[in-house]
Amino acid sequence: MKEYILAIESSCDDTSAAVLKGTTILSNVIANQDVHRLYGGVVPELASRAHQQNIIPVVDAAIKRANIQKNQICAIAYTRGPGLLGSLLVGSSFAKAFALAMDIPLIEVDHTNGHVLALFAQDENPTEVPEFPFLCLTVSGGHTQIMKVNDYFDLEIIGKTIDDAAGEAFDKAAKIMGMPYPGGPVIDKFAKEGNPKAFSFSRPNIPGLDYSFSGLKTSFLYFVRDRLREDPDFIEKNKYDLCASIQGEIIEMLMKKVVLAAKQTRINHVAIAGGVSANSGLQEALRAAGKKYHWKVFIPKFKFSTDNAAMIGVAGYLKYQRGEFANQTMTPYARSTYKDDK
Repeated sequence: MKEYILAIESSCDDTSAAVLKGTTILSNVIANQDVHRLYGGVVPELASRAHQQNIIPVVDAAIKRANIQKNQICAIAYTRGPGLLGSLLVGSSFAKAFALAMDIPLIEVDHTNGHVLALFAQDENPTEVPEFPFLCLTVSGGHTQIMKVNDYFDLEIIGKTIDDAAGEAFDKAAKIMGMPYPGGPVIDKFAKEGNPKAFSFSRPNIPGLDYSFSGLKTSFLYFVRDRLREDPDFIEKNKYDLCASIQGEIIEMLMKKVVLAAKQTRINHVAIAGGVSANSGLQEALRAAGKKYHWKVFIPKFKFSTDNAAMIGVAGYLKYQRGEFANQTMTPYARSTYKDDK
């Protein structure tokens, strides 16, 4: 008999709770925080306050949708970090209190690890999962890393951004064009109507498998600024081509290093994870590379790609099986604990 796991995710601006039976997702409830759209980005203080308002209703909804009683839950898993400390404290405090009240084990999960393990989440339509070792490009608003995944919890960073994350580059480009936050989905939508070769921007030449997106953002900013001086309506007239061009540049930068990593490691199981894995252009580029280089490609389902508790629950279940439990004294952490191999 497989155990029921309750999972909590509160690393940034989404409050999420999920119930799993093994790695099968019975419920996955997410409460978004629209207030941040007014500010063009996440405001940490507002995020933590919204988590406090959302967490009890979200957990209650997750348990009810799973059609179980809370006394059937065998353990509670939560995101310990990385993320916004105020947000993490809400999730971790709730998880600790729930574990104490129900006298069940507490399981801490690394958010980045959770994104990778989202590839193993199953629902009513089971999907094939990668074999170890595999390469995973974990890319979101806060992370851009190429990982060699040797085991569920043995993640080796072989490439990373030295400044900004790719997801942040999408959001900043959207902000420059006056588009709403989060900008990534908007750019992806408009890019489908544009020409990715319409405009080009300066790219940094970073050796090895590392990334840098700050220079690309600056190049895009100056390009748009100069064109607006010539034509105040430049963005509106060219928004589809602008979105297609900046998205094309980011994707090419991402895929160039993934191809290099696959050649260096001789690994042909390649995956993407994290919020930006939902980008249709990146998915198409990965599938095309898979055909060209004879890779087996893995992409998480859309509902498991952004921040969600289901991915935390998968990690929690696997840790439960290993008897790897947390204690009440553990505190959240803002930065990733994974080290690279350099």
